[in-house]
Amino acid sequence: MYTDSQKVGWLEGIIEAVHDGILVIDRNGVVRLINEEYSKITGVEKDQIIGRPLIEVRPGALLPSVLRDGKTREGIFRKEKSKEYVVDMAPICSQNEIIGAVSICKSISEVYELTKELKRSKTRLKQLEKAFGNLHQAKYSFSNIVGNNESLKKVVDQAKKVAASDLNVFITGESGTGKELFAQAIHNESKRRNDPFVPINCAAIPSSLLESELFGYEEGAFTNSKDGGKIGLFELANHGTLFLDEIGDMPLNLQGKLLRVLQEGTFRKIGGLTEQKVDVRIIAATNKNLLNMIQKNHFREDLFYRINAVHLRIPPLRERKNDISSIILSIFEKQNWKLPIISQDVMQILQAYDWPGNIRELKNAIHYAVNMSQQNEIRFDHLPETIKKQFSNNQTQKASSLSLDHLIRETERKAIMNALKITGLSVEGKKKAATLLGISLASLYNKMKKLNIAP
Repeated sequence: MYTDSQKVGWLEGIIEAVHDGILVIDRNGVVRLINEEYSKITGVEKDQIIGRPLIEVRPGALLPSVLRDGKTREGIFRKEKSKEYVVDMAPICSQNEIIGAVSICKSISEVYELTKELKRSKTRLKQLEKAFGNLHQAKYSFSNIVGNNESLKKVVDQAKKVAASDLNVFITGESGTGKELFAQAIHNESKRRNDPFVPINCAAIPSSLLESELFGYEEGAFTNSKDGGKIGLFELANHGTLFLDEIGDMPLNLQGKLLRVLQEGTFRKIGGLTEQKVDVRIIAATNKNLLNMIQKNHFREDLFYRINAVHLRIPPLRERKNDISSIILSIFEKQNWKLPIISQDVMQILQAYDWPGNIRELKNAIHYAVNMSQQNEIRFDHLPETIKKQFSNNQTQKASSLSLDHLIRETERKAIMNALKITGLSVEGKKKAATLLGISLASLYNKMKKLNIAP
């Protein structure tokens, strides 16, 4: 058990450890205890006040009123000479009897700083709520990747294996091949799936703004900066995945700052003085040849090897045309549309077209055709003009070639039929027919087979 003096010692130690100013009076209004912080805030020393009635030392003090009415008081502004502070007051009760009162005070400067911090916190909270409300959460998984092409399946298998790790991933492929689809699928297959997936297109944001988008800025960092500053995408993506699309368009000076974040795991806001820790997985993508850019000093080699822990190359649609019908079917299923009749010539055109815009162009073409047809059938005239024009030009060239070939075949057919009519279909007759036509018997048999002439 502790003695009364020990208990008082404990109480005094606790009060001195508190960073607010504290003053305690007994039931008679006599000051029994103050801490050092109270002296700093008010300018009153212990030997000036302890053991004396508070009202005597501090005329106009409100704490004795708490003894009389037992009511708490909050946020009372006090000024003694040059000292300004805010006070909260409360009665001290024991067995339903008021035995004293306590005053807790903060200096005005501290209250001001706390108010500013509260304002910053509220602003930050609003920014976070707005950002997360608009955040592009990953909605695609590997099941959304359509196709049975061997090259595609190999990339998907590789992506599934790397998803479970924390390795940075570098995705290359032409525009429209589905690089972000792969990025989202990797995120949703990873242990970060419940944290943010934050995408940014480095080519779509002016270089002068890209740094503030990535790292954010402090209030007053530059002219016209927002009150409360701005939260950057690295901060938003903390514990999740940051998808840097078209990273080849990132300015060189910013590449250095990105490299530092990847190496150190910290970043500093524009105008900020402190480093912030961040845990972010990077998935980067581009349709450019970064190795060529490195040789031309347009991309940092050290950054390239930092983001290129795993390289995934997505094949273009022209390399997997056998997947076109499956992709078209998935488009109609996703839109919940009734599958229309697609004429054979249209399917042949879609298979023959090179699709420079890849899957994105195919989707746009199907959407266009559906809207143009307004029926349950898609015909040649429902296709986009770019496809029709290319096909029409090719068909014109093919038509002349096909017409000449057809003419030759029909001429040969008629000549052979007429010769056989004269000589007969026996073996001897066919020998005579070959002689009439000026060809060998073997050539005659080959041509008869090719032209579907019955023996």
